[in-house]
Amino acid sequence: MSSENNHSVEQSGASDDSIRQVHAQLEHTKPEKAVGYSAFPLVLLSVMCCVVFFGSIYLAHYSAHFDPTIYNEHQKPRKGGPEVVTVTPAQLGKKVFTQICIACHQANGQGIPGVFPPLAGSEWANGSEERIIRIVLHGLNGKINVAGKDFENAMASLGGTLKDDQIANVLTYVRSEWGNSSPAVSAETVAKIRTENAGRTSPWTAPELLKIGN
Repeated sequence: MSSENNHSVEQSGASDDSIRQVHAQLEHTKPEKAVGYSAFPLVLLSVMCCVVFFGSIYLAHYSAHFDPTIYNEHQKPRKGGPEVVTVTPAQLGKKVFTQICIACHQANGQGIPGVFPPLAGSEWANGSEERIIRIVLHGLNGKINVAGKDFENAMASLGGTLKDDQIANVLTYVRSEWGNSSPAVSAETVAKIRTENAGRTSPWTAPELLKIGN
């Protein structure tokens, strides 16, 4: 019985020796851990910073010469500097006319017969600028004779909607379109008349306007 136990102990010892030998071999073949840290992330970060930096310089240099201090809606970028397209007051006034006035006075300036008076050839449109400015600022009510025909449809006040330069531009357009050839209206004149009549809240009438200007 003892001999069998001794044999078992010897086998157990042999097994333990074999395990230790295999473990030692594995430890010997295992790759050594790197000491310190890898420089690759720092190199990659440096490269990305350089790309962003030089990319910004490139965009700033080749950005169609955009300059926010002089840019406007009529400006075109071109090689050698910005090219500014000149827009006349009448052209700006046409835009206002198309947005606000065209429904009543029509694109041809003829108005709507019996309802809204014409502007083409109108003695009011081509006459005193002080009268027509007041009509736009405060509106018009009552009967008015235009080109030999009576009209009695009220015109709304636009002084609270349009700025001085917009009123000047649209009246300049009206006084130079459809065969009309009257002088342009300035924003300064509009501002002056607006200030002089700042307290007015009611529309003008034709008899009142005929007493103003020439």
